[in-house]
Amino acid sequence: MLDDPDLPPVPRAPRPAVIVACPDGPLLVRGDAEIRDAAGELVPRRRATVALCRCGASAIKPWCDGSHKATGFTTR
Repeated sequence: MLDDPDLPPVPRAPRPAVIVACPDGPLLVRGDAEIRDAAGELVPRRRATVALCRCGASAIKPWCDGSHKATGFTTR
């Protein structure tokens, strides 16, 4: 029974952090990486893979909302 609430949680091996820079788009962060704001406070992650805004136009910073497409953001 994998979901038995009477059993203690099984520890898992840490997943290495992998960060991928999408061309003309966000940074994709996968694995065990802490994301902190400018004040050093931990920003909660609700997904295993998150996209961080690089263009500065996102309405949901630090997360990407796709605004880079409308602004013409480029990484070149």
